[in-house]
Amino acid sequence: MLRRHVVFAVFKRNFWSYFSGLLGYMFIVLFVFIGAMIAFHQKFFTNNLANLSQLNEQFHWLLLFIIPAITMNIWSEERKLGTEELLFTLPVSDLEVLIGKYLAVVAVYTTALAFSLTHALVLELIGEPDWGLVLSTYLGYWLMGCALLSAGMVASYLTNNGTVAFALGALLCAIPVLIGMVPMPVFLSNLIGHERLFEDLSMPAQFAPFGTGFFSLSGVLYFLSFTGFMLYLNYVLIGRRHWAGGKKGAEMGWHYLVRAACVGLMLIGGNAVLANANIQPDLTSERLFTVTKVTRTLIGNLDSKRPVLIQAFVSKDVPREYVQVRTSLLGLLSQYEQLGGSKIDVRVVTVEPFSKEADEAKALGIEAKRVFSERGGRQQLDDIFLGAVISSGTNEVVIPFFEVAIPIEYELTRSVRTVASEKRLTVGVLETDAKLNGGFDMQTFRSSPEWRIVTELKKQYTVETVSPAGPIDDTKYDVLLAVLPSSLSDKDMANFVDYVKKGKPVLIFDDPLPALINPSLAPKQPKPKAGGQFGQGPPPEQKADGGRATTLVNLLGIQWNYDEIVWDTTLKTLHPEFADLVREEMVAISKQSGNPKAFNPDSVVTSGLQEVLVFFAGTIQKREGSKLDFTKLLVTGSESGILGWDDLVKNSFFGMDIEENPIRKQDEYAHVIAAEIEGAAEAGAKVHAIYVADLDLISDQFFAIRERKMHNLDLDNVTFVLNAIDHLAGDEAYIELRKRRPKHRTLTAVERQTKKFIEERSKETEKAALQAKESLEKQRAELKAEVDKVKDDESLSTIEKIQKVAIAEQNQQRKLAVEEANINQEKEKQIEISRNQSEREIRSIENMFYLFATTIPPIPAILLGLFIWMKRSTAERKDIASTRRRN
Repeated sequence: MLRRHVVFAVFKRNFWSYFSGLLGYMFIVLFVFIGAMIAFHQKFFTNNLANLSQLNEQFHWLLLFIIPAITMNIWSEERKLGTEELLFTLPVSDLEVLIGKYLAVVAVYTTALAFSLTHALVLELIGEPDWGLVLSTYLGYWLMGCALLSAGMVASYLTNNGTVAFALGALLCAIPVLIGMVPMPVFLSNLIGHERLFEDLSMPAQFAPFGTGFFSLSGVLYFLSFTGFMLYLNYVLIGRRHWAGGKKGAEMGWHYLVRAACVGLMLIGGNAVLANANIQPDLTSERLFTVTKVTRTLIGNLDSKRPVLIQAFVSKDVPREYVQVRTSLLGLLSQYEQLGGSKIDVRVVTVEPFSKEADEAKALGIEAKRVFSERGGRQQLDDIFLGAVISSGTNEVVIPFFEVAIPIEYELTRSVRTVASEKRLTVGVLETDAKLNGGFDMQTFRSSPEWRIVTELKKQYTVETVSPAGPIDDTKYDVLLAVLPSSLSDKDMANFVDYVKKGKPVLIFDDPLPALINPSLAPKQPKPKAGGQFGQGPPPEQKADGGRATTLVNLLGIQWNYDEIVWDTTLKTLHPEFADLVREEMVAISKQSGNPKAFNPDSVVTSGLQEVLVFFAGTIQKREGSKLDFTKLLVTGSESGILGWDDLVKNSFFGMDIEENPIRKQDEYAHVIAAEIEGAAEAGAKVHAIYVADLDLISDQFFAIRERKMHNLDLDNVTFVLNAIDHLAGDEAYIELRKRRPKHRTLTAVERQTKKFIEERSKETEKAALQAKESLEKQRAELKAEVDKVKDDESLSTIEKIQKVAIAEQNQQRKLAVEEANINQEKEKQIEISRNQSEREIRSIENMFYLFATTIPPIPAILLGLFIWMKRSTAERKDIASTRRRN
């Protein structure tokens, strides 16, 4: 039985002894300062996220410094001064002394960690942190530190020298920290059937769930087990004095060694059992890893007579970046099984390479993904399985692979509901030059693959191709998807417009310049000849209204100019790391654009969205006099404008050339990219459509970005399109699930400071382009005047005029080419100067915040240390006789 007053007495003595001098405070100050330097280095500002992810990656290295510093004197000082023998002659037990000392070093570490909470304060001052994530992260820091403290105490007992104890402590703590980097011997992995045992036993791997917002019970057990094992070793070392010098000293030594090994194996076994339970409560603000009410309701409404079978095929070992995906998938599946009871049967199949299970997975459509992994310092390619097949009766949905950024609950719930429903809704895909369904193109004589948007829709809907060559059945489709209707011929357009007049839901995408898809499909461009530019045969049937889609936009009561392109500065402000790689025609729709209604908060399609990216988009507005309801969905920021086709695009022999720095003039409007249009049109026609003035928004590239959050982009392009389809189809069950994702918690204070420099760069670029254009026009005018002078010279004969005009025009072209090259060179020089100046200003702002973030955190510890030092100095001076004090 532990006596609390004894434990507390030992605790109090050791805790206050650590702070008896300035050395203890210095270690805390260094701990906080180094932590701040790691947490807020340059990558922190590049990522533009208010979290401690950089510190998470390096925190275990920081502990290798602070933990030995805390524990190095806890036993070694006692043994050096000889107070150890005195301590154990007192009426106290070994365990009471051990627990008291351990609680003391835990309290010291907790104090140091509490001072480091100033990192979270810095996050709050310059950004919008997720406090649930901060809580789980610091809980992980505390558990990892407490575990290593027990190892540091063992090292301290092995010597009576504090410096040696520090080195031994760092060495002993390095074992659980670095074991994950040690290559796993092949014979051992084959023996135990686990290729990543060393990595799973490492502290960084056990901390990882805490750093992403989980309260991992298996992680807690690991840290507690490690602590218990090390304290047991410490207890054995303390008790060694009772039997080491006896007759059975060697025998007792082997006895305790075997006992310690058994305790270690028992703890490892317990950890392995609980690790498979995947019990990880979610502490993040958005509760992204907790089953929602939508899923609970769906599972509750399932028919027990038509049970759903979920077969998950999961590799036993996956690369580090997929560990969290695997953990979340297995955790969610266990929740589905518990909630579903007899309605849901979950089968988790562990897949090994080249096994029967791998063949079964491939036969069911589960794809093995080849990814890079690092083991033992070597990079290698691995084929991993992370997919599922959901079936009920004859209905089946296959999820080939769960990518890093794919919302797992949404995918599972959608698939369960799809197979449980007796009938799917139908989406019709209108045949246009966009070729959404793929197939052979008679104009280019090439096959094109099916677009990813069609593949995605097939997971939920029955998707059919719709020909506009004849009347479209208005009873067959729940939603009609029309992409690039401006490419339709007169007859096809008439059939499509007749369908829209009947009030059936239609989602329309059109684009003045589909830059990512195929610029030659631009409405202003003629239809290509069969076989390409040099193809033979009759010319193709031309576009209705010359590509203007006049009858369609008139029916919808909107103004859409097929030769106007929107630009906006928001993307460079939101992602300054891309400032030199993107242009203003790449438009980011975001609330951070300065327009709080960039996403309509009252529309189920757009409420909750954070960022949508469009390329060379058009703009629409309600036509004056239209009686239709016009609900804006996607709107640019106020710092935007419109470019005409001729200002941006130049046709050449080799195709279309896009002007790199056109003259952009900001207007006073925020431009509408997408809107929902509904109501009764003229002549009794009804309309219900969502019109999007951009086609690149649904290109395959954005699906790849969505799956892996490439370039640290977390875009809502795919979510917006799927929400629009569901809303038009009247099936909004999944919309809330799609919106479940981390909030963009950016460094708002940094963004406000750097925004003005990005705006100045844009203005300087515009100014340089305008000056270049004016200079070029001036040169053209001067050269033209020379030609006109020759033409107006009455003293020359007609033949002489023709000859001299030809010579003058040749000279004009040569001079103009030289002048144009010089002018463009000067323009690029001015733009480069502006860009460099802007980058220097932005770096200066970031450095200012970095200085703030690294100097503020240590200040409380420094002030407390100075206060304690001054207080003790004053107390010491009081005890000195006045005659002995120095003046």
